[in-house]
Amino acid sequence: MTTAAAATTFTPIAEIVINPETALVHEHGWQSWSPTTTYRVGEGPHRPSSDRRRVMGYRPDRVAPADAYQGEGLLVVEPGDGSPAHRFAVADPRGPIPSIRAEVRGARVLVCSDGPVRHDVCAAGPDVALAGWADELARNGGVAPGGLRPAPTMWCSWYGYWQAISDRVILDNVAEIERLGLPVDVVQIDDGYQAEIGDWLQTSPTFGSLRDLTAELGARGRRVGVWTAPFLVGERSQVAKAHPEWLVDDIDLGRHWGQRLFALDVTHPHAAAHLVATFEGFRELGVDVFKVDFVYAGAIDGRRHRAVSGLDAYHAGMQLIRGAIGEDAYLLGCGAPIIPSVGHVDAMRVSNDIAPHWEHEDGDLALGGGRGAVMTGAARAFQHGRLWVNDADCLMAVPVIERREVWAEHLRRCSGLRSTGDRLADLDEWGVEMTRELLASVPAATPFDGW
Repeated sequence: MTTAAAATTFTPIAEIVINPETALVHEHGWQSWSPTTTYRVGEGPHRPSSDRRRVMGYRPDRVAPADAYQGEGLLVVEPGDGSPAHRFAVADPRGPIPSIRAEVRGARVLVCSDGPVRHDVCAAGPDVALAGWADELARNGGVAPGGLRPAPTMWCSWYGYWQAISDRVILDNVAEIERLGLPVDVVQIDDGYQAEIGDWLQTSPTFGSLRDLTAELGARGRRVGVWTAPFLVGERSQVAKAHPEWLVDDIDLGRHWGQRLFALDVTHPHAAAHLVATFEGFRELGVDVFKVDFVYAGAIDGRRHRAVSGLDAYHAGMQLIRGAIGEDAYLLGCGAPIIPSVGHVDAMRVSNDIAPHWEHEDGDLALGGGRGAVMTGAARAFQHGRLWVNDADCLMAVPVIERREVWAEHLRRCSGLRSTGDRLADLDEWGVEMTRELLASVPAATPFDGW
């Protein structure tokens, strides 16, 4: 039984006269993977293909209607008749994040919300409305103007090997980085090294020693990155078996990695200490780049040790992680609630995963595939250089990637974090040159031109 959607009451905010032929609605999704785009009025919105997909890729405690638009904390209506755009949004990333609904009724749009939002009329148009909102949200979230750091360049083990990685696989690709002369700063050890989901400092039997590997990478002039899903605990893990009291006890996050998943309760003092010790342990090993994934789990409401909301628990957990890794470490969020993460991370995945295929087989745009990644990454391009550095995901440039040229051009335009995820020995000449070109041209941590 996965987490249930909450019943909420929507209150009317505004009724906007539109031209039904030309009006637009910008619908902002809840987390990194949630579809986000601007729709022409009458175009059907993207929705999850199942309840399980809703929990993992959309807002877990909301069910958005199929016949109306629903932005999570942000929605913009452009009437299409020459009149100003209307922006409905929250201004405080640390406060509640209401759902904002737009129902089309002929030549009018009724906008409702299940919580307080601000309504601004933006004469300069929807793009300026989005950029202005991001600037204000950044200020309120403690992001200093001009204070963002460019992302390091990275090679990531995930897309070339999935979970079938070992220390030997990592070092083989470092040898390819050296042979090809690729400007890679960070070698990111992704999913597959860990003993279990939740047992992050223990390695799988086939991986080898993290300490020896990080030492070797450092000796070869590479920074070390590591992937975790810090707010997830798998039922097979030692954490779940030894400390069930550390889990949010009324949330079942469904199944992944062949097991049931639960949320770590960071309001429990011993669970919080375990989270801190885990990240301090990685720092002691020499890791200074951290990708925290599936972190939507930390924001789901449920019965915790302390009576706090899921969002308050999420902020507490992210602060614990930052305190453990230090301000000098680079923190990349993924599968993360977008608005609540402002001020917590240096970079943010702003779309679903890329994949060898362009379209996912079940059509859900929160799942891996080029179509959704290009659509949502472009719709959130305005966030780069304002809220964080945008990560549109890894370059995949091997010949089997469908529309690889389209994907590379999207990264050139819309990604401030440049990483490669291929088995580097499998690259053809085009792939090598494109990989080298994108890694050598990291954008500044300032807004993209045109956004």
